[in-house]
Amino acid sequence: MPPRSPLPPSSPRSPSPSSGDAVVAVLRAAGCVFAEDEARLLLAAARTPYELAALVDRRVTGEPLELVLGWAEFAGQRIAVTPGVFVPRRRTEFLVEQALAQAPDASVVVDLCCGSGAVGLALAAALGRVELHAADVDPAAVRCARRNVTAVGGHVHRGDLFEALPGHLLGRVDILAANVPYVPTAEVGLLPAEAREHEPLVALDGGTDGLDVLRRVAAGASRWLTPGGCLLVETSERQARAALDAFTQGGLTARPAVSEELYAVVVIGTRARKGA
Repeated sequence: MPPRSPLPPSSPRSPSPSSGDAVVAVLRAAGCVFAEDEARLLLAAARTPYELAALVDRRVTGEPLELVLGWAEFAGQRIAVTPGVFVPRRRTEFLVEQALAQAPDASVVVDLCCGSGAVGLALAAALGRVELHAADVDPAAVRCARRNVTAVGGHVHRGDLFEALPGHLLGRVDILAANVPYVPTAEVGLLPAEAREHEPLVALDGGTDGLDVLRRVAAGASRWLTPGGCLLVETSERQARAALDAFTQGGLTARPAVSEELYAVVVIGTRARKGA
């Protein structure tokens, strides 16, 4: 799937295109940067000319391509996404890569603030047989995540961060991945319209400095991690130092990982092993 290409909020409506060239032309006129790639996907998804026109119309009026198609490509997996759910970003694949490098033999994985469950599904697909738990406070996200993670034997829970998790996971988690919201409240209005208008605020707004949820996760993670287990959270470059401090205050040994290619920053915290 091509990178997300935001459309202007006043994009023109589709004149019922019926051919590939016509779809490309309509998408390009609407400001879609990856018109050819998106046209190919829309043509493949539509079963009739009427359905194609409806899909194109949804796209040119500003709906994210992933929601129009009903799926997003993430870490080699096709992730079901539904309206009102955060769409997984390509940069978050870096978090998955770092988790696998940190704990290649993980047997218990938790995807906190799971959204669609994309991170948990990607980890389970790479690790093989794992005990996977995903959790989110948003009921729409929980419903969507169930569509994705139950296919690999995963369990989905609804609740506020660790309150959602079953008690038998205490001290057993090898990988705790938390794709928390980290946009400062005052900057939410600066996000692309696709995010502001189609994704839940709870998945975007991280509080005054963007780190409210991250701090809560960092403070509670060590109780859930097994010795040597790791917590991974995505953040921004300018927030990384404060995020590292939060991890350290939570009793974790913390370090940053940076991907310049994906413009991604992940903070990794590890619980000390016994006797270390």
